[in-house]
Amino acid sequence: MAKVMVVDDDEDFTNLYKASLRAAGYDAIAVNQSTAAVEMAYLSKPDVFLIDLMMPELDGFQLCRLIRADPVLKHIPIIIVTALTDLDSRLVALGAGANDYLTKPFHIETLKSRINAVLEEVT
Repeated sequence: MAKVMVVDDDEDFTNLYKASLRAAGYDAIAVNQSTAAVEMAYLSKPDVFLIDLMMPELDGFQLCRLIRADPVLKHIPIIIVTALTDLDSRLVALGAGANDYLTKPFHIETLKSRINAVLEEVT
């Protein structure tokens, strides 16, 4: 069972997707403070990150770069999950090291297929 870490400052979002991901067969954990995500990743060892871009303190772009610079975490796939639909945000996120970019709203089946696709890339 793949472990998915959801990083989003919106607690309603993380609770909803944590429940949906668990129902879909994933082990899901949530972090509502981007500054705590790296420490939590060391403890929980996720197989994939789902990261929102618009967060206080460290935004999703900065968090993505931080993960990619970390020798222990840099191999873990990152899917950006955001309401930002503009091309510039997508390009910056992919340039920061994201493996995929999904805009809200989306269907849970779409998210599952994206998670499975990035996990297949790293195996």
